[in-house]
Amino acid sequence: MKSKMRHHVQPRESVQARNEEAQREIQGFLQAVDSYPARVAKEPRVSFQQHLSSVFGLTSTVPRRRD
Repeated sequence: MKSKMRHHVQPRESVQARNEEAQREIQGFLQAVDSYPARVAKEPRVSFQQHLSSVFGLTSTVPRRRD
């Protein structure tokens, strides 16, 4: 016996809100990529992950590498 597949349709507003959030995240990432060279020129030891976190206003949870 085949089980019936149920397709869940999300409300249009939910999809639109998720798309807008994704666009903000993409723009933030692109901003971080664009601004990283200037930041690393000032702070040579800053990782891209640390820079990305600062662009998004997050605290870095990854310890800094010590060379």
